[in-house]
Amino acid sequence: MTSSEQAFIEVQFPVSKVSKESYKERKAGSGQTLTGLGKWWGRKPLILVRAALLGLLMAASDNPKKDREIFLKILTMDGEGLWLRKNKSIPMQEIYDNLTPGERKRYFAEENGKLSYRKGITREEKENLQRLVFNRLSYDQKLSYCKRPEEVDNLPASEWEKINEHLGTNASNLQELVQELGKKRFGKVPVVGDCFCGGGSVPFEAARMGCDVYASDLNPIAMLLTWAALNINGCSDEEIKSLRTFQEKIFELEDKQITEWGIEHNEKGHRANSYLYCNETICPECGWRVPLAPSWVIGKGTKTVAILKENAEKKGFDINIKSNATKAEMEQAEKMATIKDSSLYCPHCKNSTPITAIRRDRKHDDGTVEYGLRRWEAHEFLPRSNDVFQERLYCIRYEWEYKDEKGKVKTERYYTAPTKEDLAREEKVVRLLKERFAEWQGKGYIPSNKIEEGEKTFELIRTRGWTYWHQLFNPRQLLVHGLLMELIDQHARTKKEKVVGLLGVNRCCDWNSKLCRWDNAYEKAIQTYYNQALNTLFNYTVRGLFFLKTSWDISFNNRYIKGKNIVKLLDARSLDNDVTFWLTDPPYADAINYHELSEFFLAWDKKMLLNIFPDWYADSKRALAVKGTGESFNQSMVEIYRNLAEHMPDNGMQIVMFTHQNVGVWADLTLILWAAGLRVTAAWNIATETDASGLKQGNYVKGTVLLVLRKQTSEETAYLDELYPEIEMEVKRQIDSMRGLDDREDPNFSDPDFLLAAYAASLKVLTSYKQIEDIDVNYELSKTRISGEESPIERIINEAVKIAYDYLTPSGFDTYLWKMLTPEERFYLKGLDLEKDGVYQIGAYQELARGFGVQEYKDLLASTRANQARLKTAMEFGMKGLGSADRFGNSLLRNILAALHQAVKAEDTMKGRNWLKNELPNYWSQRSTIVAILDYLSTLGHIETMPHWKEEARYARLLAGLIKNDGI
Repeated sequence: MTSSEQAFIEVQFPVSKVSKESYKERKAGSGQTLTGLGKWWGRKPLILVRAALLGLLMAASDNPKKDREIFLKILTMDGEGLWLRKNKSIPMQEIYDNLTPGERKRYFAEENGKLSYRKGITREEKENLQRLVFNRLSYDQKLSYCKRPEEVDNLPASEWEKINEHLGTNASNLQELVQELGKKRFGKVPVVGDCFCGGGSVPFEAARMGCDVYASDLNPIAMLLTWAALNINGCSDEEIKSLRTFQEKIFELEDKQITEWGIEHNEKGHRANSYLYCNETICPECGWRVPLAPSWVIGKGTKTVAILKENAEKKGFDINIKSNATKAEMEQAEKMATIKDSSLYCPHCKNSTPITAIRRDRKHDDGTVEYGLRRWEAHEFLPRSNDVFQERLYCIRYEWEYKDEKGKVKTERYYTAPTKEDLAREEKVVRLLKERFAEWQGKGYIPSNKIEEGEKTFELIRTRGWTYWHQLFNPRQLLVHGLLMELIDQHARTKKEKVVGLLGVNRCCDWNSKLCRWDNAYEKAIQTYYNQALNTLFNYTVRGLFFLKTSWDISFNNRYIKGKNIVKLLDARSLDNDVTFWLTDPPYADAINYHELSEFFLAWDKKMLLNIFPDWYADSKRALAVKGTGESFNQSMVEIYRNLAEHMPDNGMQIVMFTHQNVGVWADLTLILWAAGLRVTAAWNIATETDASGLKQGNYVKGTVLLVLRKQTSEETAYLDELYPEIEMEVKRQIDSMRGLDDREDPNFSDPDFLLAAYAASLKVLTSYKQIEDIDVNYELSKTRISGEESPIERIINEAVKIAYDYLTPSGFDTYLWKMLTPEERFYLKGLDLEKDGVYQIGAYQELARGFGVQEYKDLLASTRANQARLKTAMEFGMKGLGSADRFGNSLLRNILAALHQAVKAEDTMKGRNWLKNELPNYWSQRSTIVAILDYLSTLGHIETMPHWKEEARYARLLAGLIKNDGI
């Protein structure tokens, strides 16, 4: 690819389809290809990486529609590809619902309300019906019947003929195509690099596609996962079989030892699969020892509760366990929580005491806080008898197997309070651990590292007094995990076996620590890292060995990788490998403290990791980690990206991925990349939100921006005021180009994409110059920003967004009238445009709000659920909020919606007209605007995706006619 030849991704990108595919992959949860290797935060969807890489490799031709057709075909996102991916049958009822009346009569019979195929309908005809209906479904509906693109082994030969004809290649699979395109453009197999490789998405997908790979990261856990992705998920079926055998062998040896010790089986031979523990503390008001929990409901399905009974002799509480509890007992167990609003509630004296007071934390006059808990020492793994928080086993869930009358094996589970024998087994666990503790720490089987204070890790020290990583695990967990490490060390013969063992232990630690809470709805343990923090708990769960097996077993989703890969543990400023494309996801504007969070695993891995990889180090390199904001951070980023630019050819390219937030993030990142010698050529936003999203604090889009970059080769300079006409032309050109490429039946671009194009257009113009006389890049990078202060780059982007908003007038609106509307009115009407296009992502509304400068818009939305977001209709608004202090409540549009509500409710348009005449002092001068808005609303009734507007749209048409002719 010459420097003047554009790549596909610089001209267009199927953002809608890639967003939907990314969402589908995300929703697979633990079924995602790399998730089974272990925990990492913010892994990018593999389909996103695949699409981005293909977009870099494919050159844009003079036939953009054909380019898009072929691009989608390669990714199995076209009609044929989706049919190839279909792995579920469409239910009979859905087939029936998507047929015409004539087709229904031909194929179906209905008797006594029961639907069936007519007699004589052949299997071939049923298959044809599947295809017919499948083709009529929307893209989202089709995806529900399809596997992911990565699960398709290959396209049919007929499809490759079409691909090769357009691209001038001779490939028969994706790997051959990638290598041919690379040789055609660059004279060699393309090399893809990622210096922030994290969980390994970019290097793994690039290697799977047939590229050579360079992967590096500063963090050893990131590199362990990436190495595993390439060398374990990327190995042959025969090797995978061998590794599975190794896993089974270790687990069987572990099981044998646990059974011999007799620490999980009770006197009946039943085996424990879950243990529930709680902290206890002394109530300062009455001196009673109180067990702590935010709820005493153990299982909502089994109706199991813990019941606290006062024991005056002990000045404490006995805890009884009851299953099949009554409704009143379930409510009481919830009500009798002993942790409420960060305070201890004592059931004996009925007093509440803040936990900060229990911990003896003290705030000094100068604002500093002295934390009162004793800090645990290196040899300790249990609290001392005089410590503030003690630990208590209060419930065990056992299971046993039996055969029913038919000889079928059944499993039964039950909860019980610990017996004397159970407590004796607890003591034995402690004794067994004490016998091995020093030796195991010396050999690296259990952690010995001290917890370094940090933003996330200080929580452990402050709230529990834990100062060493092993103290995050109770004796039973340390014994089980330490034994696994010993067995791996004794029996692993190859590097891959050691890595698989280490990854298995890491997964066990994530799912079996004192930070694992008990989910009483599903009656199971929740992993340590269910979010991006180290959360201490008042009650936690410990897994029995057999309940831990799913964590120990690594999920191998192998795809044999033949290409070359280089994996290095180092600082990105020090890399010296040349690559064709850099794809990076830097820790920019990122709240994830990877270095701190990964130390949880490094504490266990340290010695074995150095044994497996002697040239690696085994600490998180906190001092070198690129984090935070400000001058030093900016300078580090410039150094890294300047180094990357120097290690790619002149016609090479980069994609920087980052979370789409506010304009300030874009502006600062642009300055960094510009100072590093790079220029922006395109930007696309891929939505990746899931149901857990919804409206968060601040108007942020849950999505990933792909910022496409090339080397800066220009020597030209310009003045800032000279850029604006050029930016306006580029914004309009980009929007026109995207509109020309769009598919009316299945739109690829929506308004947020056009607005993002305005961001990209402004930055494209800006960074095409080596220097802008009015902008001192180094000064801007070193400057401390005052909250609310707008940088020169932000002003440029905001100006581009205004240009785009003025240019994106809804159909049926006069440009002058559109500009006269308030930002809130324009937000609402453009939001309806989103619904017209079938866009229901909350991020799309967040983007609109940011662009129009609308701060509050929650009350305008009928739903904020991910992929179900939409605006309220006139009937859903009713008369609420009219004339309120907010700008929308007082707007002309809000009064029009109120009038529409009145008309529909009374089934009389005169009611609506009279409302407007009475409530609007400028009714006569505003008639043309009122009619324009009503005419627009009247079009919504014909939109298939907006049935909720059908009745109101009809009345909008009638009301518009009435007002148009008013006074005649």
